[in-house]
Amino acid sequence: MASTGLSADPKEYRKRLAEQSDEQIDAWASELMRDVAKRRGVIRVLTDLRKAADLSESDIERVFASGNGPMASLGRDVEGRQMIPAVALYALVPGVRAETPNGRDRLIEYLVENFDELVYV
Repeated sequence: MASTGLSADPKEYRKRLAEQSDEQIDAWASELMRDVAKRRGVIRVLTDLRKAADLSESDIERVFASGNGPMASLGRDVEGRQMIPAVALYALVPGVRAETPNGRDRLIEYLVENFDELVYV
């Protein structure tokens, strides 16, 4: 498990994530967003990312645009919650890196905060 960055507890997981390349962190964050969106919905992904990465709704819009997300697809659901199509969530990862001074740390925080969502295959 050490080579993959996975661990049985969040503290060890955070330590192992810190040893990974930026490309690996980005890939895992994008994959986690996709997987959580499939199981629990896009709203959950956005809520978790806002909390873990300390982003407001307007920050989400900014990072989405910066990550080349199609702005015409950003909107609200019938309850007024911010919504992004699941197929466009990938744009949040490069956007977090581009728009925040500590993007890597914020993406690692997102991964660690969602440790319980990980599926070991």
